[in-house]
Amino acid sequence: MGRQGGRQKNDREKSEYDQKVLDMARVTRVVAGGRRFSFRATVGLGNKKGKIGVGIGKGLDVSQAVDKAVADGKKNVIVIALKDGTIPHEVTAKYGAARVLLKPAPKGRGLVAGGAVRVICGLAGIENISAKIISKSTNKLNNARATVEALKKLKV
Repeated sequence: MGRQGGRQKNDREKSEYDQKVLDMARVTRVVAGGRRFSFRATVGLGNKKGKIGVGIGKGLDVSQAVDKAVADGKKNVIVIALKDGTIPHEVTAKYGAARVLLKPAPKGRGLVAGGAVRVICGLAGIENISAKIISKSTNKLNNARATVEALKKLKV
């Protein structure tokens, strides 16, 4: 048997975080002789027990961009306060042009949220929440980061 260098093959299955691709964009850079294309991935990751992170990564192909985004997300993981499957109190936050409002909801209500906010709350392990994207921003990255900022403000 030869030496194994680098990552193990089963490294992906052992990750403690669930991950979800929020956004995939083809971006261009203009250079002499034309345009260079690459991909930008926005990934949300969480363990459904109160840990959540958002990462972005760029690469020449989609899988490379997603891998870089996951690595970036793992660097930016935060721990949030959960109370009976919901958040302890109402909170609002802004990131860039994106503004979100998160409200606690009674048991059985479910995830009443849209877009990136719904994904982030689901990955964090929040079962019951009422959320609203107040701004007109459709930028999934900024909406996800605004949600993380709001979750950072939670106090037990």
